[in-house]
Amino acid sequence: METKLERISQLSRENPDMVFTSIGHLIDKELLRQCHTDMDGKKAVGIDGVTKEMYGANLEENLDKLVESLRRKSYKPQPARRVEIPKDNGKTRPLSIYCYRDKLVQEALKRVLEAVFEPHFYDEMMGFRPKRRCHMAIKKLNVMIEMCYTNYILDADIKGFFDHLDHEWIVKFVESRVKDPNIIRLVRRMLKAGIMKDFQYEESEEGSGQGSICSPILANIYMHYVLVWWFKERIQPNMKGFCGLVVYADDFVVCFQYKHEAEEFYTRLKHRMGHFGLELEESKSRLIKFGRFAEADCKREGTKPETFTFLGFTHYCSKGRNGKFRVKRRTSRKKFRKKCKEINQLLKGELRFLPVKEIIKKLNQILVGYYHYYGITDNGPSLDRFRFKVIDMLFYWLNRRSHRESYTWKGLEEMLKVFPIAYGKVYVNVYG
Repeated sequence: METKLERISQLSRENPDMVFTSIGHLIDKELLRQCHTDMDGKKAVGIDGVTKEMYGANLEENLDKLVESLRRKSYKPQPARRVEIPKDNGKTRPLSIYCYRDKLVQEALKRVLEAVFEPHFYDEMMGFRPKRRCHMAIKKLNVMIEMCYTNYILDADIKGFFDHLDHEWIVKFVESRVKDPNIIRLVRRMLKAGIMKDFQYEESEEGSGQGSICSPILANIYMHYVLVWWFKERIQPNMKGFCGLVVYADDFVVCFQYKHEAEEFYTRLKHRMGHFGLELEESKSRLIKFGRFAEADCKREGTKPETFTFLGFTHYCSKGRNGKFRVKRRTSRKKFRKKCKEINQLLKGELRFLPVKEIIKKLNQILVGYYHYYGITDNGPSLDRFRFKVIDMLFYWLNRRSHRESYTWKGLEEMLKVFPIAYGKVYVNVYG
């Protein structure tokens, strides 16, 4: 099956104007079985309560029934179970949890759509794509700011992106390269499957559920046509000065050389987003002076250079050891506080009464994962501060395990010599 999808990808790459009219047959028993093998069996279950293990107990018969329903066009996804995930600002983020059978079909559909559309996505788009990750987006942004004529940054945020994707526009965008009615029918039915919330059924009028396996590829297709293609083919060729774009999912940053071109683009961007049913979050979207001349310009104006946050890092203007301009990054306050809060809750709850050796082992697993993401050039001080904060929280909760204090600071230091807390280090070099 991989060979068939690779062939579709090759055809799509070699024939930019090609429209596929018959690829629905690729979602067959072989592909669905492969999707079942690769599926994570630890995920939450949908409204039917079926797990991967339960589905796999009678796999061949279940796959035969599923393939037959797809062939007869009678397949209909079940509503997703909706749960609300708390956010730092007191609000919640809706998460859709789908039935296992529907996850298999979503995964198969995602692979087919990726084979068709992936060759046409621009390098500016980094999120949810094979062999790309967030650190590559940061490296690309770093080059645009340090090596190009960047003087202004547009840091933009789309309000409720996944919740406001227009279904008809999604279908039109997919149809631009896929005219197979079987694929289009699947896309429509998945978008219209609805949700179950508090035991009540609600129709899906817009949006693609966060939690759907298909949502990332549909979101990328949407952003490709709404923003990236428009920027590359319509905006960039008509700019007199430098301009560059980097996109990760619904988060993006645009660099400009000239202020008037940045302001004109910002105005046009709002209109374009509105045309496709989206809206910029005005409180989180702003145009700032940023780049090699920002510090000198701001000093003349009696102000300080502004910063912006992208992918969990606060980017700020600074200088290297040679005295030349450099962009540096530190962990954003919001992400720092969020992770500290998570670890504090773990120490207060499930880790608190474990043996010290087990507590340290669990903490180190969390810390190493944290370091792999935030261990980036110039962010060493933030890693050290985070490690110290974890030790501080550990000291506090170890001394709440009984009415008597368990450790003094000296005693904790001696214990940490036996069971050390992992140190942070730089894993990602933005210049490498």
